[in-house]
Amino acid sequence: MAEELKKLTGKVQSVEGGKGTEGLNYDNLCIRSDVELPEGYKPPKFEMFDGTGDPKVHLRTYCYKLVGVGTDERIHMKFFMRSLTGDALSWYISQNPKKWVNWVSMASDFMDRFSFNTENTPDVFYIQNLKKNPTETFRRVCYSVEV
Repeated sequence: MAEELKKLTGKVQSVEGGKGTEGLNYDNLCIRSDVELPEGYKPPKFEMFDGTGDPKVHLRTYCYKLVGVGTDERIHMKFFMRSLTGDALSWYISQNPKKWVNWVSMASDFMDRFSFNTENTPDVFYIQNLKKNPTETFRRVCYSVEV
């Protein structure tokens, strides 16, 4: 009975915005908490990604920095957060690290989230050559141009 009461109290606190500690232990918060690094190892200094720019370029430069670390993708995943700042870091922190079973799953989510940075935007020549069809309204032509 006491255990049931404790469970219900925890649920009520989480609904009411209480300060529950569920999910706040190190293993739940840390990605790849099972990775031990050699004593004295110093991770490289990474170029920071803030959510703007090409995410694939960031992934490549990040992996290039880890050349001396080896091919253990658990280490690559563990250090990835150190290469993020701003909106990219906020996105990363909001994710559940347990859903990423390997590097590819994490990198894929990263690419999905920030690939909009690499979508083609119309240039000046494209916009200048836009013509309104007789059946289109001016508003329809303007909204068809994605910026």
